[in-house]
Amino acid sequence: MFQLLYDKIRLLFVKDKESYLLFYRLLGFYPRRMSYYKVALRHKSYHNRKGITLNNERMEFLGDAVLDAIVADIVFRHFKKQHEGKLTNIRSRIVQRDTLGKLAEKIGIPELLQKSSQPILTHNKFIYGNAFEALMGAIYLDRGYEQCMTFFKERIMDKYIDLEKVFHQELNFKSHLLEWGQKYKIPIEFRLVNQTPVNNSSDITFESEVLAGGISSGKGSGYTKKESEQKAAKEALTRIRNNKEFKQMLLSLNTETTEETQETPKTETPETETPKPEPLQPDAPAQETPVPETTQESTEADA
Repeated sequence: MFQLLYDKIRLLFVKDKESYLLFYRLLGFYPRRMSYYKVALRHKSYHNRKGITLNNERMEFLGDAVLDAIVADIVFRHFKKQHEGKLTNIRSRIVQRDTLGKLAEKIGIPELLQKSSQPILTHNKFIYGNAFEALMGAIYLDRGYEQCMTFFKERIMDKYIDLEKVFHQELNFKSHLLEWGQKYKIPIEFRLVNQTPVNNSSDITFESEVLAGGISSGKGSGYTKKESEQKAAKEALTRIRNNKEFKQMLLSLNTETTEETQETPKTETPETETPKPEPLQPDAPAQETPVPETTQESTEADA
């Protein structure tokens, strides 16, 4: 309470009151060092007349680590009986690029982001997700870990993310495919097929292919290697689930499985259930007294 009163009094003596008020509506508190937040919301494409070159890439690096720690903390405390693998997958689903991009849109980051006036030939969710991470880095530098936790829990988790829903919808297609391969003793291999620059941008799209027993089973593309592998794995699992001939062809590669099937013809091979959730969608906030709203993979390209 005292801190809020102090910040309001301090606001009377700052020059750029409008910026402080904008960020107060976004964050729920007044910034102490505005420069952190301005850098966090400055895309590398932005250059003004003074030739500013400082952008949010370094802040994004810091915010990525802070966000991972905060989400891990929240997930660890919420799911007290879940094992490490499950917790990791839940955290990954919350901090994936697509989810962060949607959250950034929800909380109004696109309207505050400084970027080139020319069209940017990059996926918007990618840009907005990076800015969200950079904002977390700015909060950490300005107010510390506890304020980062408060902001994320009150402004993000409580309004847009239902952890129980994430728990039941959580899915790592690559892990499921690898588990399926281990179960039926069929080797699974992921290959990076292509890397394509996005026009005049420094961003790259990745194309991956998954081989099951040496047979091409799925392809996928994305703005990170991990995203492309996940999409390739999803396509492969869909084929295995829906195409019985394709599945039988893969199973025939394993002589042990074939022999078991011949010996016990009445027992069908257990179907590998492939969950089919939509990418994590931040929940709509509940109706409440007007408070400015604040908005689903693998950050910079995986090596």
